[in-house]
Amino acid sequence: MKRRNFVYAALIVMAYAACACAEILAGPGIAVVDVEGGKLQGYIRNGIYTYHGVPYAVTERFMPPTKVPAWEGIRLALTYGTMSPQDTSREGDIFPPHYFWPHWEPRILAQSYNCQNLNIWTPALDDAKRPVMVWLHGGGHMMGAATVEDVYDGENLSRKGDVVVVSVNHRLNLEGFLNLSAYGKKYKDSFNQSIRDLVAALEWIRDNIANFGGDPANVTLFGQSGGAAKIITLMGTPSAKGLFHKAILQSGATEDSGMTLTPGETSRYVTELTLKNLGIAPEEIDKIIDVPYAELAAASNKALAQVAEERNIINALGARSLMWCPVVDGEFIPENPAETKFTDLAKDVPIIVGSCLNEWVSMPLLADMVNTQSDNKNFWDDAKVGEMLTAKYGDKSGAITDAFLKAYPYKKKADALYVDSWLRTRAKKVAALKADQQGAPVYSYVFTWETPIMGGYALAYHCSELPFVFNNIALSEMATGGGEKAQALADKMSQAWIDFARTGNPGWEAYTRGNGATMLFDDEPITTYHHDDVLMNILVPDYTY
Repeated sequence: MKRRNFVYAALIVMAYAACACAEILAGPGIAVVDVEGGKLQGYIRNGIYTYHGVPYAVTERFMPPTKVPAWEGIRLALTYGTMSPQDTSREGDIFPPHYFWPHWEPRILAQSYNCQNLNIWTPALDDAKRPVMVWLHGGGHMMGAATVEDVYDGENLSRKGDVVVVSVNHRLNLEGFLNLSAYGKKYKDSFNQSIRDLVAALEWIRDNIANFGGDPANVTLFGQSGGAAKIITLMGTPSAKGLFHKAILQSGATEDSGMTLTPGETSRYVTELTLKNLGIAPEEIDKIIDVPYAELAAASNKALAQVAEERNIINALGARSLMWCPVVDGEFIPENPAETKFTDLAKDVPIIVGSCLNEWVSMPLLADMVNTQSDNKNFWDDAKVGEMLTAKYGDKSGAITDAFLKAYPYKKKADALYVDSWLRTRAKKVAALKADQQGAPVYSYVFTWETPIMGGYALAYHCSELPFVFNNIALSEMATGGGEKAQALADKMSQAWIDFARTGNPGWEAYTRGNGATMLFDDEPITTYHHDDVLMNILVPDYTY
């Protein structure tokens, strides 16, 4: 095992050295830092101290995380850690090939429920007390990893902002949420392990990040899609109170994904059916510890589908479905954190909340790339656009088109075909509920920049803002096209995230119900006021908050 890890470490260092003539410093005495448990050795790439696979906790299956045992000597932190067990077959995946989504082929890492590890990028090991930016990856509460995509690399963001960037792996899906609490005292805390892992990671950051030049009193969480949902959940988790001080929610503040959590009774019923599917009697509950992940996933997926069917559980996309999510238990997570009001636990936490203009609406275009690259809104004449608008919106097509062009005057008439109303209305809801508290401010945005790649067919799709936030245009050229325009927007957007992490103000006006202030990120970012209220009211007339 040690020899294999050494080989992996050597390969990673050599691979980085081959990329863009990077300068790598790695060897005895280089990038060695003291943490709880012992000494860690990373490496320095282009002046940024880098650490991969740093353990912040250990666990037994379905058990809460505990502190990492101390080790002797120096522990290498050169290779990525394991990720949570999940299905990586991609069979039936709706996403397009990964040379576009969102940039390069994803890494398939080793899987283990002992995946409590994180990655750190920092400009120096000193006492400068830099802002700390903690990234929580997407994938719902079901899949993904902190380093599964190149665009999650924190080096450029760390260098640009003189900040410490951290990304976190933790348990997901059934490994993080299977509720065995009805089967004895041993399992009373078996569920919500995914969120318990995140709390443990934040505790580790609080206790150790100063040794990496970070300020434990200035920690900003930022996450996209499922990562934003995790942040919403942490805002309503008492044990996370005080472990972070600001939050950025990207394309993930929505019912059925972080705002509407699973009731305890429902989660226990899913477990009851799962055990029946496995043929495990309640008195044999300990057998579940040794059930292989794939077998347990098959049994639990069948149970989730049955519960959704029996109870007519409809997700935010309109489908009958129940997915693994945090469980409201009245104690660890007392209530839904932002369903009818914003959680009081986070009243003093400023937030940014926003979404992309097109989000999931352009997914059919991405799924048929070979054809849509030359058959999309950039190639259609006015007559065809008018026919398509009427086919989609009927007698409301004129009103919707007019409202859209008033909201986004720099867009085309055809863009009204693909405007997202699902995540956008939920982001507006979170902003409004947060503003209602009259506590820390909330800032609203919409990312509207369209990729020019493949005929410009993909628009401002779900995940399209990630290269800009991380200032990683060079690592995502197949998604952004690269070039000066993309880099100019990345400079502005990443700087806004950095400014917010440093000061709590991203550089535009805070949102209130009265002003509706929203930043639109495009080639020329602009602040607007109530820009899409009329449009959303037409598209989703029954959605209120």
